[in-house]
Amino acid sequence: MQRSGRTVECAKVDQNLLGKEITLTGWVNRRRDHGGLIFIDLRDRSGLMQLVFNPDFDKKTHELAHDLRSEDVIKVIGKVVKRSDETINKDLPTGELELQVENLEILNKAKTLPFMLEEAGNVDEELRLKYRYLDLRRPEMQHNFSLRHKVIFAIREFLNDHGFYDLETPILTKNTPEGAREFIVPSRVSKGSFYALPQSPQLYKQLLMASGFENYFQIARCFRDEDLRADRQPEFTQLDIEMSFINEHDVQSLTEQLYAFVWKKVFGKELSLPFERMTYDTAFCRYGSDKPDVRFNLPIHNIDALFKDSELKFLRAVLDKGGKIGAVAVHDHEFARSELDGMVGRAQTLGAKGLLWIRFKDGKADSPVSKFLPDNFLEQVQKIIPEANEKTTLFVVAGQYDEAWTILGRLRLLLADDLKLIPKDTFKFLWITDFPLFEYDKESKRWNAVHHPFTSPQEGWEQLEPKDMKARAYDLVLNGVELGGGSIRIHQAEMQDKVFDLLGLDKETAQKKFGFLLEAQQLGFPPHGGIAFGIDRFIMLLTNSKSIRDVIAFPKTARGFDPLMEGPTEVDNDQLREYGLKIMPSKK
Repeated sequence: MQRSGRTVECAKVDQNLLGKEITLTGWVNRRRDHGGLIFIDLRDRSGLMQLVFNPDFDKKTHELAHDLRSEDVIKVIGKVVKRSDETINKDLPTGELELQVENLEILNKAKTLPFMLEEAGNVDEELRLKYRYLDLRRPEMQHNFSLRHKVIFAIREFLNDHGFYDLETPILTKNTPEGAREFIVPSRVSKGSFYALPQSPQLYKQLLMASGFENYFQIARCFRDEDLRADRQPEFTQLDIEMSFINEHDVQSLTEQLYAFVWKKVFGKELSLPFERMTYDTAFCRYGSDKPDVRFNLPIHNIDALFKDSELKFLRAVLDKGGKIGAVAVHDHEFARSELDGMVGRAQTLGAKGLLWIRFKDGKADSPVSKFLPDNFLEQVQKIIPEANEKTTLFVVAGQYDEAWTILGRLRLLLADDLKLIPKDTFKFLWITDFPLFEYDKESKRWNAVHHPFTSPQEGWEQLEPKDMKARAYDLVLNGVELGGGSIRIHQAEMQDKVFDLLGLDKETAQKKFGFLLEAQQLGFPPHGGIAFGIDRFIMLLTNSKSIRDVIAFPKTARGFDPLMEGPTEVDNDQLREYGLKIMPSKK
């Protein structure tokens, strides 16, 4: 794009401009003083261009260049020339050229920086976030946000071509019980009443289907007042999609076409379709997770049969109480005894109460409990795990199924990382289907919706116990990270009433919380469903970033604090009075 005062971007200077006078603007990336000659690497969003200041061109400009320092903002005019053969930089697009500067204008002098950009990787993250505008100048960060833009632009292009409307939904909305804790906003006009910031546009997009729009999408801002981690922020961006008159396969097929389009548009590569599919029960049984990383093969094995007649009382006790015994088996790798003993402590950090290891040497079992194992134990193991051999090690966890398999799933990832089993630059998409409709909360002694209370049950659900009911829900997983999920929604008031009843939501409460939706279900509500994807998580995976903070322009810290704006902040009493609020002291 042509800008006033600039001829071309730094990295776009090419052979066509050789011998021509051009104007460049940008930041001083690096300065090298070679006696009579001064070299500057000028940086803008596109990349780098080398400048050379020679007193023979213009003495005043050369003297001015002596004072340039990192991150000074400058404008230069000069002639594009070829570099000498010995100074060509093959790592730069502009590495064969340089600009002989004839005129220099310093647009802004930078004082000493709080950290050098090239050393930002070793700088405390909170300091980088305090000076986020400096951190974002780094080439790797510029790359992250360039990629983010390209992905979002491709998403919009695909959905527009497939007949979707980009529709906005309110940010100030009603507090509704949808799962996560919401941020609430006091109303000055209606003192004592509060808006909520949306966890997602879930209810609004269903109402848009009732409105007859049929195909809706939105790049939506969402808010959740939850504990933070590497892939979670209090405010985040998601792609929201909803469609009428469809089923699960329609949503999944459109999703696959969308990702294939993005892949081709952004990376110039083809994605293999369709994506692999796996039921929730299979995923948890095999990998101990509802978002398994399937880039490597290290499944969990049920080894109850090996210990049903065992003398090991602590394992027999687990089985007698209805528990399970599972193992992750590592083949063709010899662990040192110190590594195996160390794994016990590491497993405890994953939530395990204990870990039993069993390895084989010369066909015999070697373990802290080896005296309780039969001589033919390897043969017994091979009946369950045919690949087992004399270099196999079993890592065993026992307990209630959900707890034991969750720990084994975490242990599987830890071992894969240790053993370098996870291939780099590989992307494995996976659909998880047939989720439970409900999960039982032991503390509240009630059933909760696994996804949300508007998820449609699978056919035949009324003849089943709540624990056996399945949802018409699906998640898309990429490399062990949940990109997003969706479901076919309830569109009939009678079914919604029955689901609310199972959730312990009485008619009065349901009407108070969701009356607008229940009314819509009786005024011509079409069958519909949709899906939502975390944009930040997707870009994090594509850029191999360790945290979504690296792909969000102005993120919060892990404590939910904004070091740049220093928020959240206190509000004075006069402002609180306007809203009818008073800060109560914290309970000790």
